[in-house]
Amino acid sequence: MLKKQSDIQLFKNITTAVFVVVMFLFIVSCGKKEENLLNLKFDPETMPSMVTDSAVQFISDSGRTRYKIIADVWAVYDKAKEPFWYFPEGFYLERFDDKFNIEATIAADTAWNYTAKKLWRLKGNVDVRNMEGHEFKSDELFWDQTTAKIYSDNYIEIKRGALELKGYGFESNQQMTNYRILKPHDGKLPFEEGRGEPDSMPLQPDSIQQ
Repeated sequence: MLKKQSDIQLFKNITTAVFVVVMFLFIVSCGKKEENLLNLKFDPETMPSMVTDSAVQFISDSGRTRYKIIADVWAVYDKAKEPFWYFPEGFYLERFDDKFNIEATIAADTAWNYTAKKLWRLKGNVDVRNMEGHEFKSDELFWDQTTAKIYSDNYIEIKRGALELKGYGFESNQQMTNYRILKPHDGKLPFEEGRGEPDSMPLQPDSIQQ
């Protein structure tokens, strides 16, 4: 009988010891997890507050639907000092008029929208088309919604039917119907500083003959 009670007491002691060890390991583990969480700091300049995959979004301006955006990845950095949207894996936009007709389309490899400034930066294989079928290709374009202007300092090609125009520097209204190349050339030789670059060429569609 005494042996049986001794065995029971031994079992209780072993059970208590195991329980104490398990609790100790659990507390240590929780402490490490909490410590890791405390070391993880949110950087609003490099970490988005929201990321959306396969995004299709309609955006209004002054109470009217003006834009449709399609993107594989849409990251929002609205806590950054200069808030912006980032589209790292392709970007497509349609702009609508008051009757919901498409005024222009824009496609690019990458895009940034600095929301406070209402300034878009489009980078890599930028392809813009207006409702008249004119096509604009460049490596980089900027779109200032405040001034309703699209512009670039980079090389640009414009196709209007059989007519092709090339040059450096570009300005346009945001409908892409009234535009000009600042430094036009025939595409054979690049410009060099101080060699008499040609004057800008206004490219108003009504004045261009195909």
